[in-house]
Amino acid sequence: MTLRIDRADLGGPDAAALIGALNAELTSLYPEPGANHFGLLPADVAPGRGAFLIAYENDTAVGCGAVRLIDRATAELKRMFVQPEARGSGVGRLLVAGLEREAVRIGATRVVLETGIRQRAAIALYARCGYTPIPLYGEYNASPGTSVCLGKTLGPT
Repeated sequence: MTLRIDRADLGGPDAAALIGALNAELTSLYPEPGANHFGLLPADVAPGRGAFLIAYENDTAVGCGAVRLIDRATAELKRMFVQPEARGSGVGRLLVAGLEREAVRIGATRVVLETGIRQRAAIALYARCGYTPIPLYGEYNASPGTSVCLGKTLGPT
């Protein structure tokens, strides 16, 4: 197996397929009225503001994630997803590490993220990567029943 993480175009076909699969999974996990799947704009991942990464296993897109600055020192992980058949193989950890490197590159010293309360595997992944619970922030203040927010201070690389 050859695994690589590439910076990618948010509007590309691999990105569209992965984000479509992510949205379908989130819709099935959170079917209640008012559940939101917050999006990501190309400007959020423009050079100097953030990055969108895709994980490829043997040239097949198997995962994605983004990082964007939300203030001068804080970056946010967004749109993290690994195809079910690739979960447990280290793809998620590699994506998180790649996104953290991108966060440092754009000047962040802290990374935050939101995931859902029903995504236990994602919560466990982030805990293994050093993320700890933080108060809800930003747009997630409106979803206290379904959101879990986590954060991590970035050290020197």
